Amino acid sequence: MDSKLPEGADSSVLNLYEKREKIYVRSMEGFYQNIRLFTGWPLLIGFFGCPWLLIDGHQSVLFDLPERKFHIFWLTFWPQDFALLGWCLMIAAFLLFFMTNLTGRVWCGYTCPQTVWTAIFMWAEQTAEGERHQRIRLDRQPWNIEKLWRRSLKHAMWFGFAFLTGLTFVSYFYGIYDLIVDAYHLQVPAVAIFWILFFSAATYINAGWMREQVCTYMCPYARFQSAMFDNDTLIVSYDQERGDPRGSRKRGQSSSKGDCIDCDMCVQVCPTGIDIRDGLQYQCINCALCVDACNSVMDKMGYESGLVRYTTLNQLAGHPWSWKRPKLIGYGMAILVMIVAVSAVILTRVPLEVDVLRGRGKLFQEVPGGYVQNTYTLKLINMDKVDHHYSIAVSGLSDYKMVPRAPVPVEAGEIGEISVNLIVDPDQLAQVNTPIKFEVRPGDGRFSANSKSTFIGPRLIK
Repeated sequence: MDSKLPEGADSSVLNLYEKREKIYVRSMEGFYQNIRLFTGWPLLIGFFGCPWLLIDGHQSVLFDLPERKFHIFWLTFWPQDFALLGWCLMIAAFLLFFMTNLTGRVWCGYTCPQTVWTAIFMWAEQTAEGERHQRIRLDRQPWNIEKLWRRSLKHAMWFGFAFLTGLTFVSYFYGIYDLIVDAYHLQVPAVAIFWILFFSAATYINAGWMREQVCTYMCPYARFQSAMFDNDTLIVSYDQERGDPRGSRKRGQSSSKGDCIDCDMCVQVCPTGIDIRDGLQYQCINCALCVDACNSVMDKMGYESGLVRYTTLNQLAGHPWSWKRPKLIGYGMAILVMIVAVSAVILTRVPLEVDVLRGRGKLFQEVPGGYVQNTYTLKLINMDKVDHHYSIAVSGLSDYKMVPRAPVPVEAGEIGEISVNLIVDPDQLAQVNTPIKFEVRPGDGRFSANSKSTFIGPRLIK
């Protein structure tokens, strides 16, 4: 194949199959990086701390799959509540859309787990191998004792934090205290060990090796974010009118060029390796590292800060910012309606679920006295935090006898099962299949739950 480009072809076209060029990120401190500390630490503290917090005798956040109970702080959800989970995910999605339209990709830059974990791995790399120029020199030098020691220390820190992440993640399903006890006695199941190692390896690869490639190629959010942007969305932008034409100069030296001294600091600190001066790009995660870097250079040069800053396309064009935008208002109204609806469902949620199954075998059974009997199996799921004695009543039949009639005891968070016989005089039945409803109430009568079924009698003779 001829390696020459066709006439008129653009030599700057990106080759999707070319080898990834390693990004050496320069460390930077500043106003926005201090904000990122305050947004990243709560995520870390919450993730690693929730399994150790006990509420009402159970782990504060525990997804107990064998028991089919999902404890989230003071609430306990069951598989029957999965619809609520779907609505909560929709609220989270619309909240993300709302924040994206308002402030751009601040989620990616400040609170996304990939960003937070990558920042920790980058800190470990800088601690073990040094600053940007030191890491570049270390990569180029041949293997020796120093290089082996620094690389070993870096990977040990990476895998240590990755293993702690995998262990904590599995504890949300296993229980941190049970996991520690079983580990002490060397009784951790093989499946738990597999998932701990799997998530440890995934963290080690994603945050240690792939880094910006997860944001650039794997995360779908980077691809469809532009659909939520408008001219009033807050984004990190370079003020081209003020900065161009670019050119290097000494401090205090007069120049006819723009304020950008072409120092490339904004490129060196970017975790995705882009040049913000090229305009808005989907790889930008709005982390504001380039803002802090540029402001530090502007301060040293004696220029006004803000050459690279959070702004909007309208503000760059000299127009005022406005919140009266169809997308922003639409997202906000949708979020408000869904939050009210889900809150109402949770507050009025009945902590009792009733399932009725007809007995297998005969459709009905004739008993002494000319009566007809149907057999049902009732499953009572006590989703409350206290034990209850449930009374059972039937509507849809004018006169019936139920055996047994005594209240059914069910412990908190457990499932009670009882077989019930309904005995009815067939002369009362107006049809073969009579719709009925089982109504179940606790002893205090605070709430009730019901389940529909049918009572089957003999064929009517006219």
